[in-house]
Amino acid sequence: MTDAGWSEFFAFDRPYENQRDAIETAIEVGESRGYLAMEGPCGTGKTMASLTAAATLIDRGVFERAVVVTPVKQQRLQFIEDLRELNAGVDEPLDGIALVGKRDLCPYGREGVFPDDVSTHERCEDLRENTARLVESDGNADELPVADAAIGVQAEDIWWDPQRASDLVKNARPDGAGQQQIAGDTLGTAGVQSPYFRSQPSAPDSMTEGDDEPLYCPFEADWYARNKGSPVDFSAGEHNVMTADEYLPQATERGICPHRAMSVMLESADVVVGNYNHLFDPNSRPLIESILDEDTFLIVDEAHRLEERVRDLLSDRLGRSTLTRARNDLHTLLTRARESAGEAELRDELASHDVPLEAVQRAHDFYDDLLAWLDDRIARHLDEEVGQGWRAGAPDNLPEQSMEIPLRDPEAVEQDELTAWAEQQGYTGDLWRSLSKIGLAVEEAIDAAGLSRTPVCTAVGAVLVQWWETDHASFLREIELEHSPKDPRTVSEPWEAAYTAGLIRFECMPGDTLQRIFDGLGGGMLMSATLEPLDVFTEVSGLEAMRGERPVVERTYDLPFPKENRASLLVDTTPFTARNRGDASENANPETWNRTRDEYAHVLRTLARSPGNALIAMPNYREAEWAGSYLRDVVDKPVLVDESSSNEDTEALKQRFFDGSGKVLVTSTRGTLTEGVDYDGEKLSTCAVVGVPLVNIGSPRVRAVQRAYGDAFGDDVAFEYALTVPAVRRARQTLGRVIRGVDEVGVRALVGRRYVTGARHSVHQYLSPGEQDEFLKLTPEFLGSKIDAFWA
Repeated sequence: MTDAGWSEFFAFDRPYENQRDAIETAIEVGESRGYLAMEGPCGTGKTMASLTAAATLIDRGVFERAVVVTPVKQQRLQFIEDLRELNAGVDEPLDGIALVGKRDLCPYGREGVFPDDVSTHERCEDLRENTARLVESDGNADELPVADAAIGVQAEDIWWDPQRASDLVKNARPDGAGQQQIAGDTLGTAGVQSPYFRSQPSAPDSMTEGDDEPLYCPFEADWYARNKGSPVDFSAGEHNVMTADEYLPQATERGICPHRAMSVMLESADVVVGNYNHLFDPNSRPLIESILDEDTFLIVDEAHRLEERVRDLLSDRLGRSTLTRARNDLHTLLTRARESAGEAELRDELASHDVPLEAVQRAHDFYDDLLAWLDDRIARHLDEEVGQGWRAGAPDNLPEQSMEIPLRDPEAVEQDELTAWAEQQGYTGDLWRSLSKIGLAVEEAIDAAGLSRTPVCTAVGAVLVQWWETDHASFLREIELEHSPKDPRTVSEPWEAAYTAGLIRFECMPGDTLQRIFDGLGGGMLMSATLEPLDVFTEVSGLEAMRGERPVVERTYDLPFPKENRASLLVDTTPFTARNRGDASENANPETWNRTRDEYAHVLRTLARSPGNALIAMPNYREAEWAGSYLRDVVDKPVLVDESSSNEDTEALKQRFFDGSGKVLVTSTRGTLTEGVDYDGEKLSTCAVVGVPLVNIGSPRVRAVQRAYGDAFGDDVAFEYALTVPAVRRARQTLGRVIRGVDEVGVRALVGRRYVTGARHSVHQYLSPGEQDEFLKLTPEFLGSKIDAFWA
């Protein structure tokens, strides 16, 4: 293939050599309906390469569309910018749309119209349900117009009445309601005014029965009035690419729900840009489900995060407070049923869902007993950990950290304690499997009875069904105690003053779900600056299981910038393990340091004195505090120390680091300043990673993942796949913060013997081939002279 096969879609003058190979490989793999796993460091041009390949495949008719997912906002913006650049140079631009969530799009939610005690998502869902009931057709669907209907909507599919929807729209407008429109009367957001009153409208008397006047959403009603179509199209976007900056004001001004307008456009888009949730989260996936088929080319960016991020998305957390609310939902209905006037009506409503009132009582008893069991299990755990002093209501006796309480041995496949207890109490699978159905019937009955309550029992039931149904090899079940101090006077159990409790169903093997998702699409590419070793990545991501039936191709490209612009150093020091270094809090005084800390103090001092800004990444925040405290006394630069904090505090710290002359920033390699932050230009001159940033290997979740990987891939590689490889990728991501352009100059250092080839427990083989060749091994006494020589 020559450039002529795809060059019309390439937005720049000429591709880099690696970029050219990436484009051509992606096209070839796509035409074979396969997947490409690609490591390309900063400067490879991965974003434009992937879009060029996707545009070529769409133009050739191999695929109808491309879906791009990335977990990093900055990268989503880069895809949008590059797609606009691509479109600017072609005669027939690709229609593109960037997805955002309801919370960012709902005009009422954005402007604080909703009550403070309810989320935008919950309120929107309630209003959507009310609106749907109000617009329901009387059955004459064949007579309804479909000229303006959304793609795929046929007359026989229309269960709503567009005229009723139009009447609701008029009812919410000052002009339609027979009142003179005043600008201040209408709801405004995103710099425009909607055509509706600021307050939420109630249904008119003519469309309701009795005294019931439910609230509804006129933006939603407008969508039905247009037969689920939208007046907003791609021409409103810059070079045919629509973001919320365009479709939010466009939709608001025209009176249609911006989220619905977005969903209409994505159906016909050539390129859809979203985040991982849109593809991998079972709750968010329905938004794009209709376009996830064999005609879709998938681009997964920042794929080194795939395993960890998808594991989180596939795990469930059921908070104790939510469980209590579900129990109270059922209690509310049962109390209403005991009133002689209401029982027959409620029984009839429940019967329409094939749920007897006695089943609601049984589920209520189960929730009640489950809460008691949960409280007792937490109390027993705390007794074992700290004694019984906490029971007197003294939360100061409790550890100031979150805790996991595994409900089975993480290293064995066996039934969890909660499920075993339930069976002993007679709460068997029939009950567990019915909880979601019972919850739905209860929610409908509560709504029909006009009770002012926002129930959660359907969602809680769905989570508990999964708790019962899913296996014990792929999932670990736990109780989580999240440290969140509260006023002891406001809690019912003494431990609640220190913790928020929840049941956790933790996904250990996301690769199985990933394989099913990838197999349902036409093909694609997964890319990152740090995917090596690619054989491990293809195993844990589910790609390897597809090999044979579909092509799976790997590519790794080296850092394209001039080698003379960087010093890449492996500092051969005693491994910075917890055993070797000792506890940071016990080594605050340099006069009492052990030999390992003394060795690393010398290395840290040398690195910190390197000209310009220096980023030093320690294994955790405690070690960062130790290093920062020492460096403040021995270097002439300002020393900033990062800690686990809010996004606002972290952003402020980052700006202090960027502003002015050279500084030292000490952080955790597992923190937020070591990945997804662009230290371009002169913002960073030296970057060092100290030690291998392994997660807590004693954590029950980590042990469960290691056991699951041992079963799937072999015990001999389980530790490497589950812990070592992700840790090295994290270290490599940190090093990638320095040298972001062809003219940038800097020092990269990996500090610790485990990075050295041939060392005990060496991780050298998990670096990329280019890094293995380029990084120079040296001992601490030569570090200073090597850095001085480089800068000279």
